[in-house]
Amino acid sequence: MSHPDTPVTGGPLTAQLTLAQWLSPAFPVGAFSYSHGLEAAIDQGIVTDAAGMTCWLSGVLRDGGGWSDAVLLAAAYHTDDPAEIDALARALAPSSERLMETALQGAAFAGTVGALDGRDLGELTYPVAVGTAAARHGLPLDQTLAMYLHGFASNLVSAAIRLVPLGQTEGQRIITDLAPLCADLAERAATSTPDDLGGCAWAADIAAMSHETQHVRLFRS
Repeated sequence: MSHPDTPVTGGPLTAQLTLAQWLSPAFPVGAFSYSHGLEAAIDQGIVTDAAGMTCWLSGVLRDGGGWSDAVLLAAAYHTDDPAEIDALARALAPSSERLMETALQGAAFAGTVGALDGRDLGELTYPVAVGTAAARHGLPLDQTLAMYLHGFASNLVSAAIRLVPLGQTEGQRIITDLAPLCADLAERAATSTPDDLGGCAWAADIAAMSHETQHVRLFRS
């Protein structure tokens, strides 16, 4: 694996464009199919408007899957053995659907990046696959983390626009309001170790478990 400080071919603008491509909704990882338990929270009346969505999503980013993914991504970026970090990521998944979500998105991401650069990433969960690929390409860790978290937030806002429903402008306002939090978490995660893993977004985890038995649903998680 390339050293994390290996300069990306083409310079910093090319690095930014590579990350924009990888973490764009257009990149074929199927992110639009997953709500991270949000669909259950909306169905149960926990999230009903833009203010509730902002509160819910900020908690998930700061204390739930957002932070955990960021720490795992950073750990994968720095390791020569992503399989060990991947095993940890799978063990930390709080429900079967959340495990499916990260495993299938990771496999799709790894397969597409591998088809583009000719290097096999293997079967990795999503944050581990992104961290490993970013290191191989010499992409800046802080930018990778910030754009990963921003993409994570944007995908859940997109789900809320369809489910609550929210207006497009309301959705964009939520993303704008949470951008500083994504940047702050990225900065913290860039110097993190697996010892910093931990969370307390219990409502989000319970919603993810509840979604497994929800009778009518649009999303896979």
